[in-house]
Amino acid sequence: MRGRGATLAVAESLTGGLLAAALVDVPGASETFRGSVTAYATDLKASVLGVDEGLLAVHGPVHPVVARQMADGVRRLLGATYGLATTGVAGPEPQGGQEVGTVHLALAGPEGTFVVSPRLSGSRDRIRADAVTAALELLSDRVAVEPPSRRDCRLFS
Repeated sequence: MRGRGATLAVAESLTGGLLAAALVDVPGASETFRGSVTAYATDLKASVLGVDEGLLAVHGPVHPVVARQMADGVRRLLGATYGLATTGVAGPEPQGGQEVGTVHLALAGPEGTFVVSPRLSGSRDRIRADAVTAALELLSDRVAVEPPSRRDCRLFS
């Protein structure tokens, strides 16, 4: 991301700040990481990140479109090239009709917004840690396949 001049913002629910912590553990993170919003409460997903209130009322906070709107919202809110979002149920009990291990991750960027929904299992801590790993893999995989920005193409400079 540094080589592309790209930046990242994170919207977390399920992971409660673990994703941002993993990112800032990397020396030099300040060159690309803009910041994060931990919108653990459902109403904050709407009021801060711009998630559609009707969507939340009908489907609840654990839904792939909620993850998509969280990623789009944090990207816009923090002025980043990419927005990465996590939502899901880590347990110990199901939430809003969603089973423990239901996870939705989204990455919004110049090439669009991508959502993945890995099915995770294990303890609450394991599900949250695995969600962080899956989110970082989504970011890494998508950034690797997206073409560099026009600014990165020096052929005609």
